[in-house]
Amino acid sequence: MIIVDAENHRDLKNIKLSTDLTIIGGGLAGVCTAITAAREGVKVVLIQDRPVLGGNASSEVRLWALGATSHQGNNNRWAREGGVINEIMEENTWRNCEGNPLFFDALLLEKVRLEENITLLLNTAMVSIEKKDEKTIESVRAFSTQDSTLYDISSPYFCDSSGDGILGYLSGGAFRIGAEKADEFNEPFAPDQDYGELLGHTIYFYSKKTDKPVKFVAPEFALKDITKKIPRYNQISAKSTGCALWWLEYGGRMDTIHDTEEIKWELWKVAYGVWDYLKNSGKFPEMENHTLEWMGNIPGKRESRRFEGDYMISQSDIIEQKEHEDAVAMGGWAVDLHPSDGVYSEKSGCTQYHSKGVYQIPYRCLYSRNIDNLFVGGRLISASHIAFGSTRVMMTTAHTGQATGMAAALCVEKKLKVRDALEKDNMHELKTRLLRSGQFIPHHKMTDQGNLLHQAKLEVSSERPLELIEEGEELLAMDRARALIFPAKKGRMPKISFCYQSESMGQVELQLRSSAKVGNFTPDTILSSKLVEIEVGEKQWLECDFDVELDEDQYLFACVMPREGLSLYSSEELLSAVMTVAHIADPKVAKSAIQEAPEGSGFDTFEFWIPERRPGGKLPAVRFNPAIEAFAVEQLLNNYTRPFIQSNTWIADHSDSEPQIVLNWEEQKSISQIVLNFDTDYDHAMESVQFGHFDRAMPFCVKHFQVLNGAGEIIAEDAKNHHARVELNFSEAIQTDQIIIKLISTHGLAAAVNGIYIGGKY
Repeated sequence: MIIVDAENHRDLKNIKLSTDLTIIGGGLAGVCTAITAAREGVKVVLIQDRPVLGGNASSEVRLWALGATSHQGNNNRWAREGGVINEIMEENTWRNCEGNPLFFDALLLEKVRLEENITLLLNTAMVSIEKKDEKTIESVRAFSTQDSTLYDISSPYFCDSSGDGILGYLSGGAFRIGAEKADEFNEPFAPDQDYGELLGHTIYFYSKKTDKPVKFVAPEFALKDITKKIPRYNQISAKSTGCALWWLEYGGRMDTIHDTEEIKWELWKVAYGVWDYLKNSGKFPEMENHTLEWMGNIPGKRESRRFEGDYMISQSDIIEQKEHEDAVAMGGWAVDLHPSDGVYSEKSGCTQYHSKGVYQIPYRCLYSRNIDNLFVGGRLISASHIAFGSTRVMMTTAHTGQATGMAAALCVEKKLKVRDALEKDNMHELKTRLLRSGQFIPHHKMTDQGNLLHQAKLEVSSERPLELIEEGEELLAMDRARALIFPAKKGRMPKISFCYQSESMGQVELQLRSSAKVGNFTPDTILSSKLVEIEVGEKQWLECDFDVELDEDQYLFACVMPREGLSLYSSEELLSAVMTVAHIADPKVAKSAIQEAPEGSGFDTFEFWIPERRPGGKLPAVRFNPAIEAFAVEQLLNNYTRPFIQSNTWIADHSDSEPQIVLNWEEQKSISQIVLNFDTDYDHAMESVQFGHFDRAMPFCVKHFQVLNGAGEIIAEDAKNHHARVELNFSEAIQTDQIIIKLISTHGLAAAVNGIYIGGKY
């Protein structure tokens, strides 16, 4: 028994921590910042005010995490974010292809807990700070609600990924709330007061079908008269539960920080009212056996503060895809704004316009312009309200979080101010380290000089030419335009033939298209158009000579335009770095197969050509004459570890039963790290929850491999791999003049290797 007499003064338990980097906020941005920094040797304290990690991606909110791929509904091919967030999404797809939010929670907790350099404080809210001087944060104080403990954490560097920017706000960091006027950043899309300046919050719910009727009595506070009070009520259907009701949004006219509890109550009122409508209006008899399985207890927040860095990314950076010397990450979601009146607005739930490809995010957006040791992450980064409409989505914030974590490591090692990472040599090192860690930076033209691969003589067991994709028995009806996206080489374009079946004689139009900007996958330029004669019958080949000379390597679209009664034979074979798309719209992403940009909006009008998700998305049977050497060994020397401008992929010939890569040096090399990059289909969106995935592991990915030294000794082996990036570290450096990489098996299709790093860590 403990008996405590009355005392005049009592203190909370207080724990003092000293670390290298303190991160406020455990959403996907904060998690990826923490893991990246920790793996570089940085001691991290990660403070999260919720019982789980993930923020809007957690089981508390249950929004799917997404980014540049946009459900595969835009023209951003092979655009899934790389690095730590890709590792997490691959693992989630492997363990949780059904999209259970609880499993995603557990995975995030596991990933953070596995890092010995991370001290994780859950249920702990930052409440105050101490500053060393006007521009320097010295420490933060946080309170744990579960164990009544105060934490005082000091560190030389801080990162605010808290969503509402509590650390940046208390430290005096310059910030903005609301929309800029159109003339400040030359943003024609800037909203007026009728549309509103802030996006609101949303609460989601899940339903479940049972084996008997389930009654529902609505709570007294539930919204009545849905059909009169919600202008878009006719969009509610028996299928529109969960995130399909993202547009049940509220609070954009309020203080989205301090009025959150009031906003939450209004959203509960709306959500329970919608469920009452589905269950008791009599309009949805199919809902009789459904029960309300889960209702969110906190809203998913979209917008509040944005902090000013040395650069503010704006509409033109996204639409014009501007290139920046300090680019460290990329985005690709549409500029996606919502009316501030939310669910009570008569306007569409969102207004969104896409760029023609992915865009760069500069490092200058990832720190405070007036606090010398403060990084900003997540939706807080330095962006205008318009650009925020794109940069705010979670996998984009996770991608920038990796850049922040690596920058923090560089600053810790060199004792830099956060801005000093911009210095030329520092930025070169930062980008190199990011690339080695799996980050994708589009149009990044630097070669990693520390990669011993570039000093080796490369030999491979075979090379797959892009020559023939054999026909199967399944047909693709030409009721819509279809295209094969393929990597073309500089010089004369080969003849292309498709295998077809036709019910009538006549002609069909074939087009060869490219993107006006090399690196994009928007087929906005017709290089050649030919009318080709077709005959009645089955399994015939139509050949087309487009008579085109290319002045550089690039991806092209071989398009077959619609024709009634015509079908193309598909193939049973899938091939890495090659894809089928169709000129259609994905209703989750676009209202039409053509983005019709309003005049004066600053956006482009263009066509969407998008793939079908597996198990669909089969390739057409096709021949190239002569063959394209698209998958030769030199593709391993390119800058990217995914298809971009070129295939950046080596594939062994289909007849090669023992594919391998051999690296030979004239003298022995000291090797402490090997990184292998395999193909996990960077076009697949890999949404974290709700969306099911056909494949647990991506079929091109190498499952079983061995790495041998010059003496033929196995120095590394994995028979259960399902990740794109495999990092092999050796406690004692290996001395050898040869490395052999044997690819023993995959998850179903021909093995593809996207890149190799040989050397040591910085």
